[in-house]
Amino acid sequence: MIGLLGSGSWATAIVKILLEEKDRIINWWVREPEVIEGVLSERHNPLYLREAFIDSDRVHLSSDIRDVVESSDEVYIVVPSAFVNKALGALPPELMQSKYFISATKGMVPETNQVVTEYLHSCFGVDARRMAVCIGPTHAEETAQERLSYLTVASSNEALASKVRMQLKCHYVKTNYSDDMLGLEYSAVFKNIYAVAVGMAHGLGYGDNLIAVLITNAIREGVNLGYRLAPKDNRCPYQTALLGDMLVTCYSQHSRNRAFGAMIGRGYSVKGAQLEMNMVAEGYYAVACVEKIRRELNLNMPILETVYKILYEKGNCRRLMRHILENME
Repeated sequence: MIGLLGSGSWATAIVKILLEEKDRIINWWVREPEVIEGVLSERHNPLYLREAFIDSDRVHLSSDIRDVVESSDEVYIVVPSAFVNKALGALPPELMQSKYFISATKGMVPETNQVVTEYLHSCFGVDARRMAVCIGPTHAEETAQERLSYLTVASSNEALASKVRMQLKCHYVKTNYSDDMLGLEYSAVFKNIYAVAVGMAHGLGYGDNLIAVLITNAIREGVNLGYRLAPKDNRCPYQTALLGDMLVTCYSQHSRNRAFGAMIGRGYSVKGAQLEMNMVAEGYYAVACVEKIRRELNLNMPILETVYKILYEKGNCRRLMRHILENME
């Protein structure tokens, strides 16, 4: 039995994908009572991705996270990273160690400054071979429209990855395999940070020419840090789960991180932008986590440092972004 934790747009999209297998039934942990009511009565999530049809006859909805984890063999984690510890923290390690986990969360757990698989291992003792990650480039909105997309499933356990790939494969989703689980997971964190930076540049009125230079420098900055945090000799930075995910998050109109950054560039406060979006921009939380790592490693990462100063130290967005944009290679 498959379980899924989370009820946002990407969680809803993955539920839709999983239900493409006509005989499949899934357990779905949903925190909001109105989402449970909407799925049961209207067969869609009333808060996120309303256009995605959900066959409620094949979904066991529950607001009890322990019940969902206990009754599932593989558990997809699609909770925003800022709330992962709050959602999972009280679950017993012995329960967690007996399950397989697939993380589709693209962020870091603020309480421990770890990506989700590191958090599961250090806090619950979940073995690495019981974990996988699911990486884009994908946006939930296009998945709801059944527009062809690719997902990469990464794990040190190829048998687990193969099983997850079969669960996610359908007529509008193709899947790839990678053994670079930690590298791809960190990459998914970095791309959200740099999408915020791109959004800021866009909001300030800079054009495509300059934004292309910004993205190029961001890729170099992120790749360098990725090699420090998750060393791997044969990693190719141009694979779809790395470069592709970065590009779609930085350029797409569906990118909430780009949208969040654009609001900051246009003069919104952080709080104002968050309230206006009514969705979680993972890049905001990731900036603080990765900046802490950067300081510990004493690395030169000017784009990250600039975004941090703007978001967390109330730095002047126009002045700071102009300085960084005028001094790139």
